[in-house]
Amino acid sequence: MVPLDVLGPGGPYRSRRRETIEDLAGNPVASLSLAPSLYVTRAMRGLRRAPTLPVDARIAAFARAARAFATEPVAGMTPEEYQRTVTEVTGIPITVVREATGDLARAAERIHQSVENARPEGAVTSWRDPRVRDGAAVWTRRGSVFAVQAAGNHPAVHQGWFDALALGYRVAVRPSRREPFTPHRLVTALREAGFGNEGVALLPTDHDVADDVLRHADLGMVYGGADVVAKYADDARVLPQGPGRSKILITAETDWEPLVDTLVESISGGGGAGCVNATAVLVEGDPAPVAAAITERLAALPSLPATDDRAVLPVQPLELARWWDGYLRQRAAGTKAWLGGDGVVDDLGDGSAVLRPAVHQLDSPFAEQLGMEMRFPCAWVAPWDREAGLRPLRDTLVLTAVTTDADLIDTLVAEPSISNVYVGNHPTPWMDYGLPHDGYLAEFLMRTKTVRH
Repeated sequence: MVPLDVLGPGGPYRSRRRETIEDLAGNPVASLSLAPSLYVTRAMRGLRRAPTLPVDARIAAFARAARAFATEPVAGMTPEEYQRTVTEVTGIPITVVREATGDLARAAERIHQSVENARPEGAVTSWRDPRVRDGAAVWTRRGSVFAVQAAGNHPAVHQGWFDALALGYRVAVRPSRREPFTPHRLVTALREAGFGNEGVALLPTDHDVADDVLRHADLGMVYGGADVVAKYADDARVLPQGPGRSKILITAETDWEPLVDTLVESISGGGGAGCVNATAVLVEGDPAPVAAAITERLAALPSLPATDDRAVLPVQPLELARWWDGYLRQRAAGTKAWLGGDGVVDDLGDGSAVLRPAVHQLDSPFAEQLGMEMRFPCAWVAPWDREAGLRPLRDTLVLTAVTTDADLIDTLVAEPSISNVYVGNHPTPWMDYGLPHDGYLAEFLMRTKTVRH
């Protein structure tokens, strides 16, 4: 089995307590070391004592790590072996994992652009800047150690903590035990590229120790569901990353038929399990024709093993897939099932199953199902009108607004609980380097202070 060691300030550490990571068929693939509480405490202290690399050295190290991560053997695994392992364990289609590999490498290569875009235009990065002589705003860190409890639903989620490392924080990553391969590979590549053992650490733990990683950091970021958001809502030191609940709004004056490709990509792109995948489609007028068109396209997607180059749908162990099917049926009670009403499980015969798409029509834009996310393509299609207003559109990571109503666009952009607004024919998973995902992480990590000398 592949050994996935703890990566602490003293180097790799193989603990007595380990967890076996299995593939979709239940075969053991890797042995993940779990760091005990005392080790975590010492590791976090080691990160705090470590010096900060100069900014030029940090940017150069990111570039070297990007090349290694995408093209070279790291921790004994070639890129191809790493990608296949992630697919075999998570059921994320192999093409999605390959694309994520490239996305992570490009994000690392362009990290300087990302952090510079986030810096206030009127602020300088160092008190040594000549402008400070007459007084200037200096952009400074709010701490020195940053911790992240990472998600395992998609490899590219790990772009989320790059900015902290680039800005000079020492970073501790507690990986998801569902998919520890990507952060293990990234942290190894970054350490070997120049950050060293004390610049970035990988601290796998069980749930009882997880909060220790956050407690010993200055600031932290946590991924999870609504329960995680509620847990940390009052902790100013922690930035929760909760459900995306991304949506599409189609207003009456627009022609939606040319947008079917965009609708389908929004719902199912990348396997349909990301926070940027559309959960809800709201239609001003009759939603049935839109639901029918989406259904026709999604129903045609093939059921294939995740390792097949043509695979586009997620695969899960059979019993887990059946659980999701039962959960969907329970939550969808009382809705009109266009797709998935007779089940979303397609047994592959090897202990795993494809989770097929589901489309349900709701009677109201206020139906509770509208914000429900699944680990597979699942869309809730509902009517919307001007009287319903903003309420059904709030708490949204990405909103694609297919409308020509400038006043409505003004309202959507101004709404604090909508993180990103794409106007027109743009799929919700669209992202670009240097642009904020859920705001710039630097907005949380940094502050400005006036300095004069």
